[in-house]
This record gives sequence, structure tokens and C-alpha cells, in this order.
Amino acid sequence: MSQTLTQRLQTAISIAEEAGRMIVKAREEQTFGQRLKGGEELVTDADVAVDKLIRERLEEHFPGEALLSEELSPDQQQLDAPALWVVDPIDGTVNFANGLRHVAVSIAWLGAGVGKVGVVHAPFLQETFVAAKGQGATCNGEPIQASHVTELSHTLVATGFPYQKADRAALLKRLEAVLTQCQDIRRNGSAALDFCDVACGRLGAYYESVSPWDCAAGGLIAREAGASFAHRYPVPEDIPRDLYSRHLLVTAPGVFDAMKALLHKADSST
Repeated sequence: MSQTLTQRLQTAISIAEEAGRMIVKAREEQTFGQRLKGGEELVTDADVAVDKLIRERLEEHFPGEALLSEELSPDQQQLDAPALWVVDPIDGTVNFANGLRHVAVSIAWLGAGVGKVGVVHAPFLQETFVAAKGQGATCNGEPIQASHVTELSHTLVATGFPYQKADRAALLKRLEAVLTQCQDIRRNGSAALDFCDVACGRLGAYYESVSPWDCAAGGLIAREAGASFAHRYPVPEDIPRDLYSRHLLVTAPGVFDAMKALLHKADSST
């Protein structure tokens, strides 16, 4: 690993852990306000404050580099910037606001649209998932690896649901297929941690359409842990593959083809 990549990784870990301490303190003090963004998506004062902290720290260490975050998105032209940080200050905001533990800080760095560094820090679970391209993935410093499961009937699957309730009806056929053919299904409320749970073998598969900041770090961690990661439908030519966050499927390698076929069949029946 080059020194530059090492520096970026260690700095991202430090920033994520500082942000995690801020999140824990905000919950303990219960001083944050809540509101709906766009009338449907929950955002808290803590999301904004943590986002500001991460921005300030990244600017201190890597001045002038582009940044894409949930709280302030740049124009699409910046997605293939030579150096781009992709940040979700609190992935699992609804969990955070309701006292649940599946909450994470997600920080990724991409070079020319390719994921190079990923950190997902879960402060309430006391777990930090880390990866650098070509160097494998770890949780709390220990190497992790995707599951060796080869049968859908033994595959525990996770997914999530869009904030727009009108869009949820289209998901029912997929849910039915997974519940019928797979071991069971989970909805944990943090996409970044779902990727990491596939990476360390707790889950056999995860599928969903999310946002770039939900998948940039977790997707790299999953790939570096040996998981199969792809899109169920073609990626637009003008968006870097590592940032295209629609129709995602990440699985243990032994069930990828079967899982993709199962979901495609469900889609075709709607």
C-alpha cells in the first residue's frame, strides 16, 4: 500500500471515530432536533453537525479535494473527480433517532471514480470496518471474509425500503421470492452496515437501491472481503461504477448467480 493511501486510510479512520464519539454524545444528551427532508426523509441536527465536522477535518488534511455527502451533494460532473471523498455522516438516521444500534459513519475516498479507501464505523456496536483497494478488509483490525454459503436456502438476506411509501409496492414480489427461497430476511436500517455484514459473513446477500454515500465505503469493504458485488441492471456510461447506487447486489460468491436470477424473475413477474 503506498504511503499516500496509508495516510488517507488512517486519517479517514480517525475522522470516523471522532464523528462516532460526537454521535454517541448527541444521543446521550438528547438535544438534537428532528425534521423531514423533502417531506419524507428524516434528518436530525446531529446529521448536520457531524457532516460539518467531517467536512472540516477533510479540508484540514486534504484541502481542495471534492466532496460528496448526503447533506450537501455536488453536481454530477464531480463524481469522476481525480480525488473525491464520499461521506454519510449518520447512516441509519431513523435508528439513531429511535435509540437503535445499527448506526454508522461512512467515509470513502475515490480516485478518478474508483474506490480506493473505505471506512464504516459503528459507534454503538463498537465496530470499525476498513478497506483499501487491493489490501483486503478488516473489522477492528482483524481480517474479514465473505461467507462460503452456496445454497439460497442457507442464505440470510438483507434489504431496505425507500422513504417514498408509494414506491414500496414494487418491492413485494422480491420480498416474497426471498422469503420463499432463502433462509430469511433482515432489514437493519443501515445500508453501509449491511455491506459490512456481507463482508464478514453474517449475511449471505444484500440487495437495494440506495444513494452513493450509502455504498461507496461499504461496497469497497465487501469487495475487498471477497464478496461478489454488481448491479442487477446496466450502469449508465456517464456515472462511475463504484458510485452508481441503483439495483445493487452484494453476496457471498457462491450464491451470486442464483440470487441475481431470483430477483430478476421476481421483477419480471410484477
